[in-house]
Amino acid sequence: MARIMPMTASSIRPSLSSLRFCRFCVSHSSSRKFASFHLGTAVPQMQSFGIKASKLLREKGSNFSIGAVGSMAHASTATTQENVLDWVKQDKRRMLHVVYRVGDLDRTIKFYTECLGMKLLRKRDVPEERYTNAFLGYGPEDSHFVIELTYNYGIDKYDIGLAFGHFGIAVEDVAKSVELIKAKGGKVTREPGPVKGGNTVIAFIEDPDGYKFELLERGPTPEPLCQVMLRVGDLDRAINFYQKIFILQAYGMELLRTRDNPEYKYTIAMLGYGPEDKSAVMELTYNYGVSEYDKGNAYAQIAIGTDDVYKTAEAIRLGGGKITREPGPLPGISTKIVACQDPDGWKAVFVDNIDFLKELE
Repeated sequence: MARIMPMTASSIRPSLSSLRFCRFCVSHSSSRKFASFHLGTAVPQMQSFGIKASKLLREKGSNFSIGAVGSMAHASTATTQENVLDWVKQDKRRMLHVVYRVGDLDRTIKFYTECLGMKLLRKRDVPEERYTNAFLGYGPEDSHFVIELTYNYGIDKYDIGLAFGHFGIAVEDVAKSVELIKAKGGKVTREPGPVKGGNTVIAFIEDPDGYKFELLERGPTPEPLCQVMLRVGDLDRAINFYQKIFILQAYGMELLRTRDNPEYKYTIAMLGYGPEDKSAVMELTYNYGVSEYDKGNAYAQIAIGTDDVYKTAEAIRLGGGKITREPGPLPGISTKIVACQDPDGWKAVFVDNIDFLKELE
C-alpha cells in the first residue's frame, strides 16, 4: 500500500495529559468526474451574470427563471446523493488491513508470531523509498483482516498519543492466552476478568512499541483480529460520517450497536461491514467531556476495499469527508487508491478490490 511517511512527534498538551481517560486508557492522479453535470454549481454561475442574465431571459421570452434553476440544482444534488448512496449500498467493501509504524520490524514480527499466534504473510522492502512493510494475521489477506507494519529506515521510536485505543483479538480462553504471553516475555497490563460494566472476559497486553491489544473471550470466529478502537471527540458526528441514515453513507458502514457507561463516563459505538462475531469492526469511543486528543505519529490508517475508488471519493466528499489523496493508481504499481480522513482526523485508504487481489498474486 502507500508509503507511510514518518512524522514529527507531537507533544502531549498539558490540558490533555492531566485528564483521566476512561475506556481502557493509557495511566496523484486527478479524480474522475461524474458524467452528469452538477447543477448544484449552476446557481452561483448564473448569479454571476447579474442583470445581463435577467435581461437576456426576459428578451428571449423564456419562462425559465433563475428560481427554477435553483430548484433544479437542489433536485439534481438530491438525485446525485441518492445515486451515490445506492451505489455505496452495492459496493463490495470490507476492512483489509490496519497500518501503523514500528521501530524494530523483526522484534515486532517475533512478538506477534510467538505471543499472539499470528502468521507472517508477506514482506515488502522498498529501499529507494527507505521503508519496509510486513503483513501479519490469522489468515490469507484475500479473506481476513490483517496488520500492515511499516518500518521507516533509521526511525526506532514513535509517539502513540492518547487518541489511539487498542486492537482487539478474539480468543477462546483469555487466561490461557495470557499465560502463554507471559511465558514468552510479553507485558500484561490488565489481568483476565470481566469488562467493567459487562460480563465478557478480557485482558490487555502491550507489544514492544507500546500498542495495546485487548483479548476478548469468544467462541470460534473466522476473524480473530476483530477490532480497532479509536477515540473520537463527538460520537454522533463520527457515526453520522461513517453511516448517515437516509442521507449518505460516506464509508458505507453499518452501526451495529452503541453502549453507554455513565459510571465510567464513556460511550462506545461499533461499526463495520458485518456482524462482530464474524467481521472486523471499528470501535469508536467517546469519553465524556473530551473533544480533542493528541494522535501522536505512530498509528496511520485503515485500508478498506472498494469496487471503484472514484465513486468512493464522490461519496466521501458528499458525506463531508476530506480527500487527502485524489483517486488514482499508486506510483510504480497499478493499484488504485483514494485516501481521506474523517472529522476527527482519522485516516483511511480505499483500495480497488481487483487491483488488491492482483497485488497478492
